[in-house]
Amino acid sequence: MEPHWDDMKIFLAVAREESLSGAGRILKLDPATVGRRIARLEAALEAPLFVKSPQGYTLSTAGERLLSHGEQAEEAMRAATEALAGPKDTLEGQIRIGAPDGCANYLLPHVCARISEQNPDLDIQIVSLPRVVNLSRREADVAITVSPPTAGRLLVQKITDYKLNLVASRRLLASEPPVETLEDLKGRRFVGYIPDMIFDAELDYLNELGVERVQLASNSVSVQLKMIVQLGGIGIAHTFAMPSHRPLRKVLPEEFELTRSFYLVRHQSDQRSERMSRFADLLVSGLRDEVATLEAAT
Repeated sequence: MEPHWDDMKIFLAVAREESLSGAGRILKLDPATVGRRIARLEAALEAPLFVKSPQGYTLSTAGERLLSHGEQAEEAMRAATEALAGPKDTLEGQIRIGAPDGCANYLLPHVCARISEQNPDLDIQIVSLPRVVNLSRREADVAITVSPPTAGRLLVQKITDYKLNLVASRRLLASEPPVETLEDLKGRRFVGYIPDMIFDAELDYLNELGVERVQLASNSVSVQLKMIVQLGGIGIAHTFAMPSHRPLRKVLPEEFELTRSFYLVRHQSDQRSERMSRFADLLVSGLRDEVATLEAAT
């Protein structure tokens, strides 16, 4: 029995969603149909592709070997479709961006609005997750990260550096003893990330100050900044976010300032896609300009 090429799409969906029902939602098929198509592909290849467990469907050894070939076939089909369509002056279709909370809230809306205005047939989706976006499961087409990934078949491009500062509400600073040195931070109330939900060491800002207790915490940057504005305490803010929270003031900017970086991550095979490369160029240049503009406004 020869394998059906369209069953490869089913295989990839189950591998990414790790369940028949999840793959069915993506493909708009019922789980029973998905299961039959997987069984047909396994029979054609004479190898079990998945191991079923209470946690769902995980790839078998044979499935892991097939995965990269399936992804290459998927990318080849996308590239062929793009080539047959021919070059266009504007971008179209759908592109999903995965990004950390700070970037998604304070940078991407303006940048993506400009790209959308220039490309009216393009649909842009922003996924803000408190963790690293999984490109291999197609949670997004491109991802913005604060650390460059070191594994996987990925293209990684540094976008830009950005600054972070200690901040507090102007009213809080006026009502409490002055903060003139780092020693004056002892005993103050802090706002920051929930410690056990920090998904990247680059986000563990308060650790560099030796802060042992965070009295008000959230996994969301925007929630943290709103708590600081409401006199919740002292925290750390992206400098580019401060124009959106005018009551915030920098605290000890000469003594304490952090520098971090954003990276654009996409599938290695996307380098053959003119559409994805053009979008990446627009996104990177837009983010660089936006960071520079907002940081200069503080």
